[in-house]
Parts: sequence; C-alpha cells; structure tokens
Amino acid sequence: MRTRGFTMVEVLVAVAIIAVLATLGASAVFAGLARAKQVHCANNMRQIGVALTAHALNNNGFFPETTHTVAVNKAWIAALEDEMGPHYDDLRLCPADPHKEERRERGGTSYILNSYIFVPEIGPFGEELSAPCNNMQCIDEPARTLMAFIVSEEQTVEATMDHTHSRGWTRSWENVLRDIQPDRHRTGRPDNDHSKGSANYLFIDGHVETWKASDVKQRIESGENFAEPPNLREDA
Repeated sequence: MRTRGFTMVEVLVAVAIIAVLATLGASAVFAGLARAKQVHCANNMRQIGVALTAHALNNNGFFPETTHTVAVNKAWIAALEDEMGPHYDDLRLCPADPHKEERRERGGTSYILNSYIFVPEIGPFGEELSAPCNNMQCIDEPARTLMAFIVSEEQTVEATMDHTHSRGWTRSWENVLRDIQPDRHRTGRPDNDHSKGSANYLFIDGHVETWKASDVKQRIESGENFAEPPNLREDA
C-alpha cells in the first residue's frame, strides 16, 4: 500500500504557517526585551531620584546644579557619583539608549533634568527673570512635580546636555523632541512624529511613571506643559 505524499499546495501552506509562527515568536521576544529595558531604565531613574534626594539632604535641601551654571566636571550627574556608589556608570545610562556607550565615555547621562526646577528663567536679553526652585523646601507638590526625563536622541552625548528647555514646550512637539525622547521604549522603527512607544518620567518624590508618547503629544498640543510645576500652573 502506497503512502500518499504531500501536494505542493500543502507544503506551501505548511511553510507559510511556520513563517507566521516564527514571526509571532520573534515579535514576542522583541517585545519582551523592550519591556525588560523599560523596567531597567525605570529602576535607574528611581536610584537617581534617591541619589538626588540624598544630595539635597546633605546640602541644606539643595539639589546639584546643571551645566547651565557650573562647569562640566561639576554637572549634576557627576555630583551624584558618591551617592550612586559603585554602579554609577550603569545607573546613569538607559539600557535602551542607542548612544549610551558614547555618553559613558564622555561622562554624560541618558537622563535630563527639568529646567523649571534646575535652571533660572532667562529673559530675551540674557537677564535672569527668576531663580531656579532647586531646593526641596520650595517644591509644593513633589508627587506631581517632574524632576527628570530621558534625553533626546537628537542631542549631543556630551555631559553639558543635562537639562531641558521645557519653558518652550507649550504647544510645540518639535521643542519637546529636541529635549527628550517620549518614544524611548518601543519595538521597531520610530514614526516620523515619535508618537508610538513610551518613556519613563521621574518625579521629585522619587516615583517613576511610564507614559505613552501619543498621550504626551496630545497633552502638549492641547496647550498643557506637563513639565511646569503645579504651583505655577493656572489650572492647578
């Protein structure tokens, strides 16, 4: 008795099914890796939050300064080396940052501080309009006040790129993208407007939230500047 063989159509169908299953499996693997990097990054940000708070407690409530006001070797991330301990080099870099090794070599960081807190407001002629609120005592709502973001891929890897220019974010998605990377955690290639994926956000009280890039874009375009401390918002 002869055994019936497979027809060409059956072979092609089987190959197609295997290809689909392999694609689904690869997608699941990539999604899992992206999720692991996002969690790792969030943990780094929490540790940075702890280090910033420890620094403030040891300096009359003052957080470290940014390179807007001090030399590169005294930038905020360098000022935290003692507080962050032996894992300093790993904690200052996001595992999903494509430029992390360049930042490691240049003394930079994947994380960037909120200029509303750490940088004085500057007028059109370079004059200082208001002092930074970089002391724990002047933060009214630490659980609602953003401290740090993930730095934009557009920015230099130098240590001087350590603070945002978030006063200019209102209704300007382009300005947001110049400073931060709202789609840092994603699978696949980014959209042109970087509205797919998500990113982590560190608050003054030390907790970290993950926001979808599409939600962040919508908030900015609606006129909300989420980087602005609640006590400065008209609708707070």
